Amino acid sequence: MKKSVLTLFAACLALACVAGTYAEEKQEAKKGAKKVLTVKCPVAGKEIKIADAKTVAYRKANVYVCCDNCKGKMEKDTAKFATKANHQLVRTKQFRQTKCPLSGGPIDKEQKLKVSGQLVRFCCEKCQGKTAEAKGDAQLAMIFADAAFDKGFKAVKKKKN
Repeated sequence: MKKSVLTLFAACLALACVAGTYAEEKQEAKKGAKKVLTVKCPVAGKEIKIADAKTVAYRKANVYVCCDNCKGKMEKDTAKFATKANHQLVRTKQFRQTKCPLSGGPIDKEQKLKVSGQLVRFCCEKCQGKTAEAKGDAQLAMIFADAAFDKGFKAVKKKKN
């Protein structure tokens, strides 16, 4: 009898943990569903309203820049601004994460970290820890430089009207 009660208690506790994790994931999805109204210009680094921005075609999507001067610089040398442009593509939900950007392996939802305001998930504690140790632009490059970006992110398919 005592064993049955303990087993039942353990099952209830496990169910509560799963429900809590599901609720957290659902809350995160709701937060992420908000439309992004401002972004950082990948060239000048200043915050801009998307509605007022100039656009540059990049990776079959749009990158938003603050002015014609930045648009010209971005079009002339996309490689120079690729890391920040890739980050912007994810922030504006034109690309989404599908795999670990370091290993290319499947994502473990428990291994996560915010990188420049963007939630990023990893395959394991090692990849998450390695990224957590890096700071600033080095951390941004670990996730959003072209090689990592190509491993971990895919374009969101546009809905047909």
